[in-house]
Amino acid sequence: MSYRKRTAALASAAALAGSAVWMAAPVARAEVVDVNYQCKTPIGDKSAVSPIDIKSVRSGSGYRVTMSWQKGVSSSPVELGKGAMTPSATIALGGADSGTLSVSGPANDAAIPANTPIKISDLSGTYTPKKSGEVSFTAGVLTIKALGTTTTCTPTNDPGPSLTLDVTAASGGGTTGSAQGGGSGADTGAGLPRTGPEDSAVALGTLGGTVLLAGAAGALWLTRRHQRTGAGR
Repeated sequence: MSYRKRTAALASAAALAGSAVWMAAPVARAEVVDVNYQCKTPIGDKSAVSPIDIKSVRSGSGYRVTMSWQKGVSSSPVELGKGAMTPSATIALGGADSGTLSVSGPANDAAIPANTPIKISDLSGTYTPKKSGEVSFTAGVLTIKALGTTTTCTPTNDPGPSLTLDVTAASGGGTTGSAQGGGSGADTGAGLPRTGPEDSAVALGTLGGTVLLAGAAGALWLTRRHQRTGAGR
């Protein structure tokens, strides 16, 4: 085979390898899901529907998971002053893992008027997988504590997962993941690669490009080697 044919074959192999990496690598899937909450409050039962968004950011050997409400849920018959309301929630794990992830966040940073939907701040927690595979994250029970009372809101419409994530365990042998609540709704994973589809695509594209560059470098080496061999004849 001539050096030109060898060069073309090597470049084609590198391109196919890059495509294989792109097609085979897992991608996280995120979706905003409407959750129908039925709330047990000190003044009776209430209901509300809120779209729920769950995102994750890689953080060390685990993931920083953040849960967001796009609409307020429940309400209070009296005004809740600044810092009077503290929310927390659970996220149900499914797929390769099971159990719940606890997420929490800061108290309300502004007064909440009476008889208005209570806007929940972003809640976050740290999830550390103990088993590799595809794990789903679904909105669970929301708990609101205010003025010495507790309101519990439970999903009743069997919502689907807001996030599905392919995870890799830090060490083998485990069958479940560990979860830890966060003390602040702020995203502490700034600067870390996100696990959403677009950012995963960027990361995979970079990996595929690395494979292609490696193939091109090999082709260039073969070309120069052939030229040196021809010159020494």
